Amino acid sequence: MASVTDSADANNPLFLALDISDIDTAASIAKKLKPHIGGVKIGMEFFYNFGARGYERIRETGLPIFLDLKLHDIPATVSAAVRTLARLSPAMLTIHAGGGIEMMRAALSAAKEADAPPRIVAVGMLTSLEDADLKREGIPQTAEIRTRHLADNAIEAGINTLVCSPREITPLRERFGGDVSLVTPGIRPEGAKADDQKRTMTPEEAYRLGADILVIGRPILHAGNPEAAARAISESLQPHRPGE
Repeated sequence: MASVTDSADANNPLFLALDISDIDTAASIAKKLKPHIGGVKIGMEFFYNFGARGYERIRETGLPIFLDLKLHDIPATVSAAVRTLARLSPAMLTIHAGGGIEMMRAALSAAKEADAPPRIVAVGMLTSLEDADLKREGIPQTAEIRTRHLADNAIEAGINTLVCSPREITPLRERFGGDVSLVTPGIRPEGAKADDQKRTMTPEEAYRLGADILVIGRPILHAGNPEAAARAISESLQPHRPGE
């Protein structure tokens, strides 16, 4: 059982997707859930609403922050953006692998210049997409093959932390073994609505297969008791943690 303390569990793979449009509510939830999560993910909705001011409010909780802005532009622009965002000292920062190898290399190089370098995380295929969506865009690959292709490019660029849907955990583990860290959104506890996610899996299944970080938002935030929901998910993962 996870103990209820004022400190986050550094070994807890559960990151809360804090996509909330009210800064006070977001800060309150993050503080309340801190004993049951390993960190928070701040995405576009929150960051574009509140910027650095909102970021600092969440940072006051002491939780590691996964800044998920999915940077995607020419190498020089992404490099400049990474330098700016690195001043906030996020634990992780996302870029789109679809931006190409040179863009990813530029992001990684810029991150290394920071006093506290964020881990650059490459996003492959969004979990809201599936094979039919790729076909509609004229991409003659399955979601699994497309994800593997983008992952290969990220590894070539020097990035070893990848975002993938639960359905690509096993193929990527088979391809890269323990040389990569996998961040997995699209997680839905048993009985939860899929919402706009198409390639989903339960927290226990995804963690057992080899995900390192599980990103979960709405199933916790929209629960009648978010604290109880986060605690239940965290405790369900304990038997599957390495060394336990």
